[in-house]
Amino acid sequence: MLRQIGSRDKVSQFIARVKAGEGRLMGFGHRVYKNYDPRARIIKKIADQVFQVTGRNSLLDIALELEKIALQDEYFVQRKLYPNVDFYSGIIYQAMGFPEDMFSVLFAIPRTCGWVAQWEEMLLDPEQKIARPRQVYLGAAERKLVPIEKRR
Repeated sequence: MLRQIGSRDKVSQFIARVKAGEGRLMGFGHRVYKNYDPRARIIKKIADQVFQVTGRNSLLDIALELEKIALQDEYFVQRKLYPNVDFYSGIIYQAMGFPEDMFSVLFAIPRTCGWVAQWEEMLLDPEQKIARPRQVYLGAAERKLVPIEKRR
């Protein structure tokens, strides 16, 4: 999204298109946090530290401008669309040299322990009302690990 915007001076145009229903503001909004995601505050500070080591990325300037405008725009405030933890993490992953097609995996890895904890909680607590994940696993019960050298 930040690459598509291209530069800081094009953020206002992008915001206008989003408000007109011609695009999506990625990395904003959260099902639970209806105000600024506290994890986003932390990762934003981490981004500053990463760029002190790797050099400043022009995408960060676009992200900061996008956040500034969105936080002041009644359209986004009314809809409770604030930056979430993923808004700055993609820029950090890029600075660390990860290819963009790995971002979804990198977003999922830290969430895995929470997903497993929720699943265990759901199984062990008969009073539990939240039942995520809602999928039923139908795959193999157990699979043998094939060493990487022996894989085709």
